[in-house]
Amino acid sequence: MAQTTFSVRMDSEIKQRFEKFCAEEGLTTARAINLFARAVVREQRLPFEVVPFAKKPDPFYSEANQEFLRESIAALDAGKGIVRKTIEELEAMENG
Repeated sequence: MAQTTFSVRMDSEIKQRFEKFCAEEGLTTARAINLFARAVVREQRLPFEVVPFAKKPDPFYSEANQEFLRESIAALDAGKGIVRKTIEELEAMENG
């Protein structure tokens, strides 16, 4: 199989972090990029979800929040929820 060179421009900090990651995994950066390219060709798609780098995941979908929601739904289904209370009623409940 013939070999070729592939040149890419990227942020220098990302490059350093990528090289460090690859080294920790026992890979060269060239091998990691080849693995990525082979996965794209094989799967005919990017092998991961593309999200903006600076965008943080929505905390609503965190596992901790999802567990809280599951527990809350179970409590409501068991008849242990508070339904349609005014702020005054909630404050009175809190103050005993």
